[in-house]
Amino acid sequence: MMQKPELLLPNRTGKLPADISYLREKYPRETWDEHRNFGQTAQFWLQMHDMFRELGGMLKTATAQFREGGVAPDQFQRFFAPRLDYFLGHLEGHHGIEDYSYFPLFRSYDKRLIVGFDLLEEDHVMIHELLLSSAETGRAFIEALHTEGDARRFAADAYADNSDRLLNWLLRHLDDEEDLVIPSILEHTEDALFGH
Repeated sequence: MMQKPELLLPNRTGKLPADISYLREKYPRETWDEHRNFGQTAQFWLQMHDMFRELGGMLKTATAQFREGGVAPDQFQRFFAPRLDYFLGHLEGHHGIEDYSYFPLFRSYDKRLIVGFDLLEEDHVMIHELLLSSAETGRAFIEALHTEGDARRFAADAYADNSDRLLNWLLRHLDDEEDLVIPSILEHTEDALFGH
């Protein structure tokens, strides 16, 4: 389904419109964890998203420190390479589970959610393209760590530009997804949605 241009992930600057995220006002974010229907699935969902936020922020900070000359190449590589692999791989896997398992459940349970989950799936397509380019520029950056001068700087710049865009889009997407998913769980219950 084609979305309005202002709703596409690169163009979104604020919260989703109330007609898409229609339960957000009924279940404000600050009340989620106190609600009687806030169960293990909702808690796990938020924990996963917080892990992506934290790890994305760690990679951004480490890259900035290296680019400013604050970390030696070997030390940076030991920190950066495994975390980048973990971040990109788990993010891709998380989105796959959502697209093929969770999002269809939400759509089938409440037709008003279809537009919102279609939008989130379009986000995943855009994020996937940035994941691929982050992996590519990240590998090139790691390979260039032990070179001198322009090659290393250009590789670092290319990765940082791509990674910053990925993180910015991801943070917007995670907030919007939570505004759809968690209120829906609170409204319909985990037992009804997921059968537990």
